[in-house]
Amino acid sequence: MRSESRTEYWSPYAAGAAIGLTLLATILVLGGGLGASGAVARLVAAVFHSIAPEAAESHAYFRTYFAGGRSPLQDWMLYQLAGVFLGGLVGALTAGRWRPGLEKGPTAARAHRLVLAFAGGTLTGVAARLARGCTSSQALTGGAMLSLGSWAFMLSVFAGGYLAAWFVRRQWS
Repeated sequence: MRSESRTEYWSPYAAGAAIGLTLLATILVLGGGLGASGAVARLVAAVFHSIAPEAAESHAYFRTYFAGGRSPLQDWMLYQLAGVFLGGLVGALTAGRWRPGLEKGPTAARAHRLVLAFAGGTLTGVAARLARGCTSSQALTGGAMLSLGSWAFMLSVFAGGYLAAWFVRRQWS
């Protein structure tokens, strides 16, 4: 095992204040809050449109992304998503915490972990669109605006995660 120099994590208070200021700036400058599922939906709409333009433009869900002849790729959310990825990468590199790999329990098979991750990500993505926002937009933006639905959603997420942990804990032991 190689020894590597690592820096400490940010203080959770400093990180929370930075996220809060970022959220405030996003609302003031762009008129909308933080979130990632909208950007992913726009990417899917653009791919769908490149494969079957007529079907995408007439689809009940995706047609809203093509209103006014505008491309779904012309949206600030895509830049936000790219910035989140790049910011995380820069943070990991500068903290000495970049280490490619697959996080899994010692007894979990690699393929099983990947299937579970893909299934969980797909379920979460679909649920985010049904909820009209991902966890980050519901918690950060909706919570900051004191939206009752966002608070109910986040309490349900934490309760659901706590209850689901019993079923998947053996994957990590």
